[in-house]
Amino acid sequence: MLKSNLLLVFLVTFILTVSTLPAWGDSTNDNNAQTNSSGSNTQITGGYTSTTTNNNDGQTNTTTSTTTNNSTTNGSDVPVNSANAPSFSAMSQDVCSTGISGSVSTLGLGISGGKHVRDLNCERIKLSKVLFDFNMKIAAVSLLCQDERVYMAMKSAGTPCPWDGKIGPDAQAMWDKYPELRPDYEKFLVKSEVIARIDAEIAKEEARLEAIKIQAEQEALARKVAEEKAKLETLKQQEEVDKIIIETDLETKEQRVINVHSG
Repeated sequence: MLKSNLLLVFLVTFILTVSTLPAWGDSTNDNNAQTNSSGSNTQITGGYTSTTTNNNDGQTNTTTSTTTNNSTTNGSDVPVNSANAPSFSAMSQDVCSTGISGSVSTLGLGISGGKHVRDLNCERIKLSKVLFDFNMKIAAVSLLCQDERVYMAMKSAGTPCPWDGKIGPDAQAMWDKYPELRPDYEKFLVKSEVIARIDAEIAKEEARLEAIKIQAEQEALARKVAEEKAKLETLKQQEEVDKIIIETDLETKEQRVINVHSG
């Protein structure tokens, strides 16, 4: 009887132990690898299998769970801080310069820089004002005439820029003699080519019209000459008729030509 009770307790304990047994890890599917190159890289791969079997009233339930974790982090993928371009300001300074700055940033590098650039046109205007204040008006205008826009404006206004102390027509004659020294020489060449092309087209059209005019005049003269010839021919024929003498016989009343005067 005691043996039967012990055997029963043993069986119950065995069944309870098997039914509550935790999941067994399958170490054969575990594969962990970590590689570091040019940054911080972490790779974790795990194959974990959990199996639970319940046997109730002859029914078996099996559950399998597999987990895989893969994480990779590269240091080169982490962006750097933005590069800020330096600021330049000349608002409170009487200078002829302009500030230029810029910056660029990538995933692994950021660069910024800047500099000042001289404004030559601003310098020219300031120097011209100083010369004008010193009553050097021709010098002030000559300095401004170094700008091609001023030179073209002065020429278009009929007041050419000074040339070595010469002004007016004398200065323009020197500019025409040495056109290579003009500030607008390149534009002057383009302008001259356009003017020459247009003048050639105009001359060609005028020649065509003149030829048409001459041809029309010649045709009109030819018609007039033909008309005069026709009139002369008519008068000549009439004169020949007038020279004919017709004689009439009084008895027979018969008429006949007895004399024709040829010219």
